[in-house]
Amino acid sequence: MEKKETKKNQDPKGASKKGQEASIETIGQELHYHIQEEREEKEKEIEELKKKLEEKEKELKGHHDRLLRLAADFDNYKKRAAKEKEDWTKFANEDLIRAILPFIDNLERAVNHAEKVADAGVLIEGVRLTIQQLLQVLNRFGLSSFESVGKPFDPAVHEAMLVVETDEHEPNQVVEQFQKGYLLNDRLLRAATVSVSKPPQKEARTSE
Repeated sequence: MEKKETKKNQDPKGASKKGQEASIETIGQELHYHIQEEREEKEKEIEELKKKLEEKEKELKGHHDRLLRLAADFDNYKKRAAKEKEDWTKFANEDLIRAILPFIDNLERAVNHAEKVADAGVLIEGVRLTIQQLLQVLNRFGLSSFESVGKPFDPAVHEAMLVVETDEHEPNQVVEQFQKGYLLNDRLLRAATVSVSKPPQKEARTSE
């Protein structure tokens, strides 16, 4: 009996089978570890790719925003350039017209003076016609005058030369115009010089 059991325990077929099973299990474990490592590496690569993609998307959005701002700035520049060109066209003759205004003033003074002299009708009519023609020409370039007498004093368009005490006018009204005011394309070219009314000062009561 003892010899048979010893022979059975030393069976080479059983030992070989167990060795094969152990080898298969080892290979399976190694394969599992290998697959796990590859999976972790792939997940890391995917995360890195996601981060790079997010960075590129942010970069692309930044470029897109900059392009939008550049487009808006360029559009504003075009509008500003068009406005500046329009203003330049309107006011290119500003200095020339301002230089001509004193001649109009002199002609108007001549008319006012001639009206006080006898037989000066021809002179008056000729000078008045000259003034009208000159103003018509300048009007085509955008020049226009404005009335001031009898209107409220406006420091934006009037320059006060005198203050007149009077009860014939409302306070702070233009009483007399010494020099006309002019606009160039509705923008003030020269303020009108005027006198302005104020209420008369009440006489101080003498003490009894």
